[in-house]
Amino acid sequence: MHTLVFLSTRQVLQCQPAACQALPLLPRELFPLLFKVAFMDKKTVVLRELVHTWPFPLLSFQQLLQECAHCSRALLQERPSTESMQAVILGLTARLHAPEAGASTQPLCRKHTLRVLDMTGLLDDGVEQDPGTMSMWDCTAAVARTCIAQQQGQAAEPGLATVPVEVRVDLRVNRASYAFLREALRSSVGSPLRLCCRDLRAEDLPMRNTVALLQLLDAGCLRRVDLRFNNLGLRGLSVIIPHVARFQHLASLRLHYVHGDSRQPSVDGEDNFRYFLAQMGRFTCLRELSMGSSLLSGRLDQLLSTLQSPLESLELAFCALLPEDLRFLARSSHAAHLKKLDLSGNDLSGSQLVPFQGLLQAAAATLLHLELTECQLADTQLLATLPILTRCASLRYLGLYGNPLSMAGLKELLRDSAAQAELRTVVHPFPVDCYEGLPWPPPASVLLEASINEEKFARVEAELHQLLLASGRAHVLWTTDIYGRLAADYFSL
Repeated sequence: MHTLVFLSTRQVLQCQPAACQALPLLPRELFPLLFKVAFMDKKTVVLRELVHTWPFPLLSFQQLLQECAHCSRALLQERPSTESMQAVILGLTARLHAPEAGASTQPLCRKHTLRVLDMTGLLDDGVEQDPGTMSMWDCTAAVARTCIAQQQGQAAEPGLATVPVEVRVDLRVNRASYAFLREALRSSVGSPLRLCCRDLRAEDLPMRNTVALLQLLDAGCLRRVDLRFNNLGLRGLSVIIPHVARFQHLASLRLHYVHGDSRQPSVDGEDNFRYFLAQMGRFTCLRELSMGSSLLSGRLDQLLSTLQSPLESLELAFCALLPEDLRFLARSSHAAHLKKLDLSGNDLSGSQLVPFQGLLQAAAATLLHLELTECQLADTQLLATLPILTRCASLRYLGLYGNPLSMAGLKELLRDSAAQAELRTVVHPFPVDCYEGLPWPPPASVLLEASINEEKFARVEAELHQLLLASGRAHVLWTTDIYGRLAADYFSL
């Protein structure tokens, strides 16, 4: 239920002109709730004025839009409204262009207080686009336009006095938006509106453009670099990695397609790999490393041994890992600290099974999120692993999509997982019982593309649901929807 204060606040904001006139008379303590209600209900006139007259040094979306004592709705878990986001940006612009004194009717004690606008933490990946909401790409563009306009306005009105505001954002950039974002970052240098990037995601960006962006970012603010679909290879990565390594507070590094270049002599590839390892050793705060689709067969020990501190999140999807890689990881200091582990796309069914079980045992005390999509785990391997898997008492998420499991195997997993009180989500495959004429063992591509018998699967779903109800675990989601479930972000664990 909503609190009386929340309901009263919502009522006050029904008439936006009157609410704006009343803002100077309201206690400062009400401003956070006023912001949440105005953002939620798209009271854009009030929202703009709230940002314009914000009476605290910090305005943080993560603090203001979370589930709270007054309202259980967590707006951070929804894609933000375009209207509300634009109102926030307009309010920020109004602050920056307000005269130093005299023109505003607001009390001076409420003017020029805001120093940091933190717009980070908004929902992005995995959510279907909606015309009425703003994606992170659009948010990046809107903030960038504000930076450029502010710089141009300052040049046109050199006498205008402004109070600096640091705007913290998560930036998304691709080939189409690169030049625009680079100009925004350049404009923010020495400007009253100082753009500060917390998380950078660069998709399909040429090496030289990636380097140019990294050179413009504040070294003290960045916590994550995510280079997606760039296919850098070791040669490209050896050029980029020293620019990344200067961010000494970096906690998350996500790289993909790190492999040798077949056009180069092998000695050059080895030199590039050794240089990459030397640069990785410079990170002191790194806690998450993602190396998806990188050829790391027999080289995981070289990579992880260079790191100064244990990782808490490690993603090694489709890395062609060997048994010795898994054995090394199980013996390393990283295993006992892992909260998130992704081994998707690595065949764990043969000689890798026992080393994988050893790794699972070593990580059991801390593991919260385990992703094993397309690992060729059939009933035999799953049942052999269950005694160890159920020791992961804190596990919240288990991903098993794309594995050749039968209904009998899933039922056994469901029964044994009753001991895991924290488990909330299991993404399971369509049982092999629901396919017709599968080759055995079925390749992952067949499981992902072949047609299933809808009637059989409907019966499977109903039976799994009844088993969950009978065990008092109706709150646990068992689903085959791999795309509808957001993978847990390391920083949310």
